[in-house]
Amino acid sequence: MPANSELIDTIGLIEKEKGIDKEVLFEAIESSLISACKKNFGTSQNIRVVIDRSTGEVNVFAQKNVVEVVEDDVLEISLADAKEISLEYQLDDVVDIVVTPRDFGRISAQTAKQVVVQKFREAERNKVLNEFKEWEFKLLSGSVERIERRNVFISMGTNELMLAPNEQIPGEEYFFNQRLRVLVLDIKDSGGRGGPVIPVSRAHPDFVARLFEQEVPEVSDGTVTISAVAREAGFRTKIAVSSQNPNVDPVGSCVGAGGNRVNAVVNELNGEKIDIITYSENPKEFIASSLSPAVVLGVGISEDGKSAKVVVADNQLSLAIGREGQNARLAAKLTGFRIDIKSHSNALEEGFLAREEYFDAENENESIDDAIEADYAEAAAEYYDYEDDEYDDEYDDEDYDDEYDDYDDDYDEDYDDEYTVTSEKQGKSDSDSDGDSD
Repeated sequence: MPANSELIDTIGLIEKEKGIDKEVLFEAIESSLISACKKNFGTSQNIRVVIDRSTGEVNVFAQKNVVEVVEDDVLEISLADAKEISLEYQLDDVVDIVVTPRDFGRISAQTAKQVVVQKFREAERNKVLNEFKEWEFKLLSGSVERIERRNVFISMGTNELMLAPNEQIPGEEYFFNQRLRVLVLDIKDSGGRGGPVIPVSRAHPDFVARLFEQEVPEVSDGTVTISAVAREAGFRTKIAVSSQNPNVDPVGSCVGAGGNRVNAVVNELNGEKIDIITYSENPKEFIASSLSPAVVLGVGISEDGKSAKVVVADNQLSLAIGREGQNARLAAKLTGFRIDIKSHSNALEEGFLAREEYFDAENENESIDDAIEADYAEAAAEYYDYEDDEYDDEYDDEDYDDEYDDYDDDYDEDYDDEYTVTSEKQGKSDSDSDGDSD
């Protein structure tokens, strides 16, 4: 087939403007021409099509195996005939014989056009997917382009991100040209005909972790590590942090002066509550911290290391559970333990924990009652600011009464059966948790 400079120029232009390797296009055209040749000329031969990369000339070759005795002249050639082509051929070699059809120019032009369009789309999709692979589980910012069937499409340059309904923060409203920060999720090629749509989220737990990375220098440089995150998007998040430097307070670093750092994250989440606790390798300490703001008196770990028994003061039980079980449920997600919580009075009646499993009872000279009294004082210190003689804003007494008053009416003595936090009931509790957080 004669030279085709137009094909070479077109492929070169696509490579320059779209950044698609021209070799990908050449190979795609060659592959499609093989199919076109077999379809249009009805050949059963082993066909190879070669496009000259400098001139665009297309040649079709029939590939035949060199054999001693020919049984199928379509697929085989004798050694003697192969020697007439080149003395270098030996048995079992493959000989390329030019068989370019006379009318192949028209067919190749049509095929080349179709393949260039198809492969251009595929290569463009793969280019975008590979580009965003590097952004998996990282934050990106974009503008809302349109909203279709509750799906929010976000424009980022020439690419499109999709925020599906289940990845949106409950209660959030979106509008045209709104700037949003989102977390890029796992990138998978859907194989669709259109351009690739990149899935993103604002409800994923890692979204909160990435926000803290942006707001807290100690987190971004690795001094403070986010060890675990549990989240019910739109309501409350619990985050466990640890420090690689003993002189750096991980919780204080995330909170910031006057709460400026955590408040920046809360504002991005439209008021979602955030509990920041210190991570501990000691599971008892970690579980006790995870139930913050409730004060835990004791923790017992099961032999299989998958569940825990927790005792809190009688007046802390509703706080440990949280509204509709949210606080206990998030603690279970954060720690990975099934958590069973009881009040101190019920625990004593049932022998729920051994004496040594109470935190302050390890000192033989200190009674459990003394330990509990000390914990009451510690709990009071958390909710009351003795220096300023004012209640903390978050735990203002009036707010606390609204959420946790009439404890006896809301939580009866049969708490064990109704509010025990286990992994078997956790899924059901999650679906019911659509109220306000504590």
